[in-house]
Amino acid sequence: MFERIKNILLEKGITCFGAIPLSECEIKREYLLKRSGLDTNTATVVMLAVPYYTEICDRQRNVSAYAVSRDYHLFLDSLFSEMLGILRTEYPQNRFDAFCDHSPINEITAAAKAGLGVIGKNHLIITEKYSSYVFLGEIITDATLPYKLHEIRTCEGCNACASACRIGLTANGECLSALTQKKGVLSGEEHDTIFESGCVWGCDDCQQSCPHTISAMKNKTIYSPIPFFYENAVPYLTYDTVSTMPDEEFGKRAYSWRGRAVIERNLLEFEKRLKNKKTEEK
Repeated sequence: MFERIKNILLEKGITCFGAIPLSECEIKREYLLKRSGLDTNTATVVMLAVPYYTEICDRQRNVSAYAVSRDYHLFLDSLFSEMLGILRTEYPQNRFDAFCDHSPINEITAAAKAGLGVIGKNHLIITEKYSSYVFLGEIITDATLPYKLHEIRTCEGCNACASACRIGLTANGECLSALTQKKGVLSGEEHDTIFESGCVWGCDDCQQSCPHTISAMKNKTIYSPIPFFYENAVPYLTYDTVSTMPDEEFGKRAYSWRGRAVIERNLLEFEKRLKNKKTEEK
């Protein structure tokens, strides 16, 4: 069965994956496992890292690299729907389910134990090939699959990510990315921070400064081979782009979960400041 899963993932351009017993995972939402009929003591988890950084992300952009393409959940939903259909048909005696983000387990530590990479100070999994520009997901089955358990490792601790963070890396995620997603009225100082970063949604400062990212960029291994992340890519947003975007299309973007008001607020202030800066430079 693992070979079947492996071959499907490779066909989809996913090369970074590994299996571990569910019993080795930190359980966060046990009700999801019960809903799927999966036993914590006997099930196996296949962790996978989906690379999303593309050459389009190298262009001028004012959104985080993960938001350049359509929402990655669309890709994983499609992938898992196809894979679960195949596996349930070919192995009717077994149970299968798949998760991403809203997961029954701690995906970061599970990925580290599965050998996908090391955990960075920015709380992201850093893979050898794609650095931290990956999305995590997992397939869980009641079948016993071959696995290799790895020790949880952290990065070298060079502090490049912490030094690059404009607000300061904290355990609760209070960083520039969180600021751009904050609802309500922002202070002038908060708008200053967003404008100076040049990013109206999200932030890649900690990832871009990481030596693993620099190496992956230099070796050109960082780029995703998955077509989805090249399609309908919008690296640079304007207020007009977002305000005129049809609801159906807007709903497919990573920034849609906060509604239009937040991203439009950021863009209005960003463009006003950009216009003032150009006027002053004349």
